[in-house]
Amino acid sequence: MKNLRPFHLAIPVDDVPKARHFYKEILQLTEGRSSEHWVDFNFFGHQLVIHYKPKKTEDDHHNEVDGKAVPVPHFGVVLEWEEFYAFAKAITPHIQFIIEPYVRFEGQTGEQATMFFYDPCGNALEFKAFKDDTQLFAV
Repeated sequence: MKNLRPFHLAIPVDDVPKARHFYKEILQLTEGRSSEHWVDFNFFGHQLVIHYKPKKTEDDHHNEVDGKAVPVPHFGVVLEWEEFYAFAKAITPHIQFIIEPYVRFEGQTGEQATMFFYDPCGNALEFKAFKDDTQLFAV
């Protein structure tokens, strides 16, 4: 298998300045190229692009996972275990969590730390970590 390559993800935002502030100042992501309608960010080694798109009606869908209402769609990244907790601590004063940081599937296959929150434009994010990365795709 080849080395893992960075992914590219473009997401819609209805307020570029507000989203730019959130990703750059709150999540502490490094900003790359930009225009009036889009901004690139280094999303933990991956390319995240916020693109202006007018807001449409809400499609608020959730699936039940481990007794929690998980928003769908959502995106995020798998962090190292210690990095997850340091990141959670850094953003907690600035974030209203959908699902606060906790360990999901504790003592089971796929045990993981996870947290969910929305950006200011309604995009749901999940950050997670595994003590044992082999559990990422375990069945």
